[in-house]
Amino acid sequence: MATDRATGPTRPRPGREAGPDRPAPDPARRARRARRARALRPWLLLAPALTVLAVLLLWPLLRVVLLSFQDYGLRQIYTGETHWTGLDNYTTLLTDSALWTTVLPNTVVFAAVCVALTVITGTLVALLLQRLGRTWRIICSTVVMTAWAMPAVTGTYVWIWIFDPLGGIVSGGLDALGLIEPRETNWFTDRWSFYAIATLNVVHHGFPFVAITVFAGLLTIPRELPEAALMDGANAWQRFWKITVPTIRPVFTVVTILSTIWDFKVFAQIYLMPGGSGSNPDIFNLGVWSYHQSFVKNEYGMGSAIAVLLTVLLLAITVVYLRALFKERDDL
Repeated sequence: MATDRATGPTRPRPGREAGPDRPAPDPARRARRARRARALRPWLLLAPALTVLAVLLLWPLLRVVLLSFQDYGLRQIYTGETHWTGLDNYTTLLTDSALWTTVLPNTVVFAAVCVALTVITGTLVALLLQRLGRTWRIICSTVVMTAWAMPAVTGTYVWIWIFDPLGGIVSGGLDALGLIEPRETNWFTDRWSFYAIATLNVVHHGFPFVAITVFAGLLTIPRELPEAALMDGANAWQRFWKITVPTIRPVFTVVTILSTIWDFKVFAQIYLMPGGSGSNPDIFNLGVWSYHQSFVKNEYGMGSAIAVLLTVLLLAITVVYLRALFKERDDL
């Protein structure tokens, strides 16, 4: 044992060196601790943001799920009572003929058509941007982004003005050609024409995101690939289908997933159009129907059940797309 002239014998400091009663630290254990610390560090940095998201998103979602199992209306809001009804709201919802003949077809068919047209239109615009020169590319990109920056409410009122039965551009033009009688034609009362206008609105608002995203993906394709295909005699469609699509398939998957989520929960573009706020039940989709049941009929339990059904439908579609995306990544 070492000694010190002033203080006497000194003791070994704990943790400094190994002794017979203190075995040497295991290197593998230290490595595992270091790995755990490195894995935990990003989550600690994200903890404040995740906490805020949990409060703002998870709690309202949980509240909606709880309300869907209750008979909750104005009386319950006033008295604070909780009247649990189990699965009665879901039973009533799933046995309602309006769900299967009107609301669900409106939601699914409308979303499917909008997603297909949005992705196709955005892809065509992206291919156009790829072929343009620098100046025209900047001009066209600016115009495209202006359409995307327009709020959904503003865009909806623009389309309402365009198809106004008396003073709209479409009705006025067709009246000048002698094809319709404006006073006898209302584009918003018929289910098909109503959703045709809503489709134009949604596609016009959504295709710029697809165009810019796909254009960014096109810039990552090596120039040698299409040039080699062109020398081999491949036409434009063959180059697109055999080279472009497989190369940037993850980009198409992402824009399709996001477009599907956005188009399934479209609300403003339907609700703000004439008849969309409840006077025409034939044009209800799940989002508008949930709002109508909750805030017009004050049946918050039934409205919450409809919202949960829409959420489950979106989650199912998203899981299918994500599994396809991960499978493609694993196959590469």
